[in-house]
Amino acid sequence: MSTELDNSPFLVFGAPQIGEEEIAEVVDCLRSGWLGTGPRVAQFEREFAAFRHVQATQVAAVNSCTAALHVSMLAADLEPGSEVITTPLTFCATVNAILHAGLTPVLADVDPLSQNILPEAIEAAITPRTRAILPVHFAGRPCAMDQIMAIARKRDLAVIEDCAHAVEAEFHGQPLGTFGDFGCFSFYVTKNVVTGEGGMILGRSEDRIARARILALHGMSKDAWHRFGDEGYKHYQVVECGFKYNMMDVQAALGLHQLARVENNWRRREAIWQRYDEAFADLPISLPAPAETNTRHGRHLYTVMLDEQRCGIARDEFLEAMNTARIGTGVHYLSIPEHLYYQQRFGWRSEQWPNATRLGRETVSLPMSRALTDHDVERVIGAVRQILHA
Repeated sequence: MSTELDNSPFLVFGAPQIGEEEIAEVVDCLRSGWLGTGPRVAQFEREFAAFRHVQATQVAAVNSCTAALHVSMLAADLEPGSEVITTPLTFCATVNAILHAGLTPVLADVDPLSQNILPEAIEAAITPRTRAILPVHFAGRPCAMDQIMAIARKRDLAVIEDCAHAVEAEFHGQPLGTFGDFGCFSFYVTKNVVTGEGGMILGRSEDRIARARILALHGMSKDAWHRFGDEGYKHYQVVECGFKYNMMDVQAALGLHQLARVENNWRRREAIWQRYDEAFADLPISLPAPAETNTRHGRHLYTVMLDEQRCGIARDEFLEAMNTARIGTGVHYLSIPEHLYYQQRFGWRSEQWPNATRLGRETVSLPMSRALTDHDVERVIGAVRQILHA
């Protein structure tokens, strides 16, 4: 690596863009004295519902997408021990949420190009104990929701969409998260809408969303805003054994302005994506597949595949070389069966899901963020080309 690269500031992978509007809103929130769940969370819910073209009564803000997944499965009334089919190419939170809900995860392999769960693999994994499908829209690419929903209707299965990467994405003109019984979104610091930590549940049934909201705050019949508002104290009842999953107004203060810029931010990420595609077209690596017809890709993760025999460097060596060039990268993801805990608990072996295993061993996520400047993007391109040519 050149001295210029070595002396450059470290380029953080997935750094958010925080504007003066967010900072001012957070300061106003702090000065208001209302930091917990309150009016800004309610406003964020309304604006998110409008963004997804649903009623405000169909969404509930929570403190993470993991919480959203957990509460959604409980609100779906799945019998304890029921099987939930999901992808092996996902973050551990997807599988952990299934376990926390008292359910049994079953893995179905992914398409090697789209990296999303294969509908035919879902069909093959169904047993008499299957009660739900949990598709993950990997990297912002929509799953084949027409085929998945056809399977769900045929088998009378619930569908909980993991939309952590896909807040802007659409399938055949319909927003993701609105196909299944529930859609679960993430506003973690690396996501396309940022609240630091945070999530949202979107549901087709207002009754189930109402139950999810209660479960997300200790099982109480009223949240803090309604208990301590300016209309006087309101008594509450604990109606279920719930959890501490509520979003804070401080988080929503960030999200309000992030959500307002989501379209402009998406366009910038799309431009970076196209620049990467052009710059890496002649390299011996596999690039993300083009977006499918009549879909809108969320452009969340730009993942390239490094086959050591083809490109002359192992994936982990490439990660180290990028770090030496002071550029952050990610691995999305080492497949679920590669992790010791799941091997020991379920006896899973990586060769059972060959596509996910190969992808997990070759994948590298390059910086993809609205915060990247043109200079940052060219730094990434220059480093990748230099490492592979070396």
